[in-house]
Amino acid sequence: MGSKLSTCHYRKLDITSENKRFDINMQGYHDTQESEGGEADLHTYIVGCRKNPGHKQFIPVDTFTLKHLPQCLQDNDLYEFIKSMADLTVRVGVTMSSTQRPKFWPKTTHLYPFYRMSDRINLRTGSGRVWYVNKFQDGVVQDGGYRCSDYKKCWCRKCEVSDLKSNVWWEFDIYTAAHVIFDDLEAIHTTLRLFYDTEDSPVVTVDKVSVVNVNIEYDCCWLKCVTCDTILGKKLKEMWIHFKNVWENVWKKYKDKRSNYKFNVIVSHPHGCSKQVSVGQWRDRQEVGGRCKFTYTTCTCPGSSGAHVHCLGYDDWAWSDLVHSGSFEPGLNYSGFGVV
Repeated sequence: MGSKLSTCHYRKLDITSENKRFDINMQGYHDTQESEGGEADLHTYIVGCRKNPGHKQFIPVDTFTLKHLPQCLQDNDLYEFIKSMADLTVRVGVTMSSTQRPKFWPKTTHLYPFYRMSDRINLRTGSGRVWYVNKFQDGVVQDGGYRCSDYKKCWCRKCEVSDLKSNVWWEFDIYTAAHVIFDDLEAIHTTLRLFYDTEDSPVVTVDKVSVVNVNIEYDCCWLKCVTCDTILGKKLKEMWIHFKNVWENVWKKYKDKRSNYKFNVIVSHPHGCSKQVSVGQWRDRQEVGGRCKFTYTTCTCPGSSGAHVHCLGYDDWAWSDLVHSGSFEPGLNYSGFGVV
């Protein structure tokens, strides 16, 4: 396996030690994108980006090919998995900051993002990923799902104000970072943009979002979303089923080799713009209470906060809440704590 590893080619970075340890309570810089001018100004942040000028390490999802993977990992199953992971990646847009945000990150003296900024209504963007898609009819889960719903009719914004609420709908989860969406007040002011693969992609949004659970220590936010759009619901369901199938192939193939490759991939929406793939290596891993936190060289930018972090060979089930949290220094990023 060592000889195979020598054929892997990754971008070289000025990291003092590949195995250097990090303080699990240390916090760097978050990767959300603020925009005073809202949607219209997002592209200006790409031009002026200081973290990754030129964005050379980002690969537009529509041009991502097998050749973008390290030579030793140019595997069709892995490529298909990353594409399916990209299909489920969403842009998260929030226009409200809660008054309940703490002053500091837990157990630190580092200021928590957007503390005391509830008087500002700037757009901020992050990333997230769809998780579990279930169809419901009259409150009963359909097509082999196992979850229950608190509703007998669709509870999307359109149906909320309609006398003819749909009796068929789809519920799905989103995982993102807690510093992107902190509580239900912020969730009410959240819009998810789906399938934003290119700048010309049709605008597909979901704006009925509620918080299931937030953990600021793990920097993880679990959301519940809903749609009664039949085309959208069926498309998400198909994508989720395909993702689970290709995930299983990849996990079985690489679970015993994960420490050899240390391969890491993130799909996100840098600067709130179209979807990008970035590949690299994880550098360090710390486990606390059954959860893991990783550092990695994989490229991120403002707008990447909340994106799913996939470390090859981990995720022993298709469910994982490991999300991108921020950066310690140029070239070294870190996740929240997740179950992998």
